[in-house]
Amino acid sequence: MARVEFAERVTLDVDRIVEHLLAHEAADIDARIGDIIDACSILERHPLIGRRVGADLRELVIGQGARGYGALYHHDAAADLVLVLALKSQREAGCAP
Repeated sequence: MARVEFAERVTLDVDRIVEHLLAHEAADIDARIGDIIDACSILERHPLIGRRVGADLRELVIGQGARGYGALYHHDAAADLVLVLALKSQREAGCAP
């Protein structure tokens, strides 16, 4: 089972997402952030589940629509490590609402 870790910059991504949700008076912000983080736990057992977005990068799609996010990550098979590099809303990524 792979170990999942989050890069330091993910904290900034979470802060940006929270600010956006607060600005739009979204409900259950803590639960929504928890859901995003919890969804990344699937990478422990299935590190290759995300779609390829580069030579060494993958993206895990989490949720949909206004609750849709993407987690950009790198899987190091030799170290059995998944490093989540960034979180973004699907709308930031240019996905249709």
